[in-house]
Amino acid sequence: MGWELWLTIASVAIACAALAVAVTVWRRTHPRRVVEPQAADAEEPGKGQQVAVVVNPSKEGAAELVATVTRVCADAALPEPLFFETTVDEPGGPQARRAVAAGADVVVAAGGDGTVRAVAGALTGGDVPMAIIPVGTGNLLARNLDLPLSSVEDGMAVVLGGRDRHIDVGWARVAETDVGLDGEPRPDAAVPGDTQLFLVIAGLGFDAAMVADADDTLKRRVGWIAYFVAGVRHLHGRRMRAEVSIDGGEPVPTRLRSIMVGNCGRLPGGVTLLPDAEIDDGVLDVAAIDTRGGLAGWAQLLGEVVMQGAGLHNDLPGKIGRIDHARARRTRIRVEGGEHAQVDGDPMGRVIELEAWVDPGALLVRTV
Repeated sequence: MGWELWLTIASVAIACAALAVAVTVWRRTHPRRVVEPQAADAEEPGKGQQVAVVVNPSKEGAAELVATVTRVCADAALPEPLFFETTVDEPGGPQARRAVAAGADVVVAAGGDGTVRAVAGALTGGDVPMAIIPVGTGNLLARNLDLPLSSVEDGMAVVLGGRDRHIDVGWARVAETDVGLDGEPRPDAAVPGDTQLFLVIAGLGFDAAMVADADDTLKRRVGWIAYFVAGVRHLHGRRMRAEVSIDGGEPVPTRLRSIMVGNCGRLPGGVTLLPDAEIDDGVLDVAAIDTRGGLAGWAQLLGEVVMQGAGLHNDLPGKIGRIDHARARRTRIRVEGGEHAQVDGDPMGRVIELEAWVDPGALLVRTV
């Protein structure tokens, strides 16, 4: 067994131990809130909020989810819920608009992060709240809103008895796509001008390459750990040469592994990438992530992520794995040679230049 493999094992072991400590601290400082469903007026049976559910039928447990939602609404003396199934061509947006047209008082996104993004895109700017019952791998927004992740009944308690709040929405636009030596777009290039909503994090570089390479079958079997497995293949990838502009300022040249633009910063596994990000503060948090020194740099970077999630900061000079933070309402990122881009764990393709901005308070969501 070579020294690099031993170092990798040791680094992962140390990171996992630190992560366990961070998760324990987070759980102690974020007690779970239980929300009781609100039944309709007993003297007026059938009167109450109309629940509509946009459900991804390909997700495991979708049929049981439909049955549970129907039963909970009946027990609360609410109208029979409306169900709209997603398809490959229509991942949730048209269904959400049809739900609003049908008189829905709340539209539930029941699926993964892609379903949540599609429903949010249809409801952004409107006055009908979006609720979430997670049925996916990452469940990024649900984690950041402290929503129940594994129980449909607990999720329905929030749908029927939670409060509504406005949150910010992020947008990412492909300003320039990646092209080959012949000047034509590469097969894996992003679509020029493609503009997509993100609720948690958009990224360029290592994180996006990891998302693009994650195996779908493995994701279904082991969940978010599939992204970690995919990331191992990119640990020895090259550092990007990038130029980053904040709020219209002069582009700043830099070299890094990944750059992320976040609306909020909590990831699966209890990892907090952007500790200062607030989902309703009207700004985005930009994290420039870099490592040098091979596996030692990645080990230090893992330590940085875990420490900041626990509220600790390492300001010592000479770090070979580091995260630099900035805040912006709008940012432009240009990458020499092109890199993969992603929004909330969904690949956009390879880009040369990506623009991201915030739409403050644009989405009404139902939370605990």
